[in-house]
Amino acid sequence: MAVTTTPLSTSVGANIVTDLASNATSESDVRAGATTVFIVDVDNTANVDVTYVKLYDSAGPTIGTTAPDVVLRVTGSARKSFVLDMSGVAFTTGLSFASVTAGGTAGTSNPSSSVIVRILTS
Repeated sequence: MAVTTTPLSTSVGANIVTDLASNATSESDVRAGATTVFIVDVDNTANVDVTYVKLYDSAGPTIGTTAPDVVLRVTGSARKSFVLDMSGVAFTTGLSFASVTAGGTAGTSNPSSSVIVRILTS
C-alpha cells in the first residue's frame, strides 16, 4: 500500500494524499508534521460493508488504542466526499489515517477489499 502526495499548483500550497489500498495499518505522518485537512474522498465501492476512515493528529497512532480525531463512515458499495469545515481541520502533530470496519476507537479489522482514500491538505 503505497501512499503518494501530489503537490497542486495553487496559491494555497495544497497537496492531495492518495492511498489506493487503505486498510487497518496506519499510514503514519503522511504530511511530515503539522497540516490542515480540507476534504477527504473515500471510495468504498469495492466493499459491501461499511468502512470507517479514521484520521489521527498523531505521527504514529496505534490503531484500536489511540482515539481518532475524526471518524468518517462510508456505506458499502459507495463513494463519499467529506468537507471538513470551510477552514479545514488542523492537525498539529501529524496526519495519520487508517480504514477499518468498526467506528470509535476500537476496531482493527481490515475492510474485505481495497478502500481508496484521497485527502486534500495544506
